[in-house]
Amino acid sequence: MQKSDLNGKTILVTGGAGFIGSNLIKRLFKETKKTTIVNIDNMNSYYDVSLKEYRLQMLEGRSKMEDVEVKYKFVKGDIADKALIDRLFAQYKFDIVVNLAAQAGVRYSIENPDAYIQSNMIGFYNILEACRHNPV
Repeated sequence: MQKSDLNGKTILVTGGAGFIGSNLIKRLFKETKKTTIVNIDNMNSYYDVSLKEYRLQMLEGRSKMEDVEVKYKFVKGDIADKALIDRLFAQYKFDIVVNLAAQAGVRYSIENPDAYIQSNMIGFYNILEACRHNPV
């Protein structure tokens, strides 16, 4: 498997306060140089918000360590907010987008289908459209 060189890239990670997203960002801190990482998460309460806040504190602390050559920015926002996504793409001109934001939980989807439509469909659509309109 060929490994892509991520050094010097600008990377958007959606859902970066979640378990997978935060661990991906930690790895990027460790394995890349001169990278810019933008982490967007809506911090909804489906999972324990204090756990998400703890992960964000760990990421913020790690980003300031001497051995890290990465610029890090957290944005509290929703990928279903098209204007916000468009502004982020215009400002940062992302080279790479990793979309991990999603509303989880099958049972919850039956009780609250709007949450799934907004995040998993509208939000993902906004990310795809922003990628399409902002080619690298």
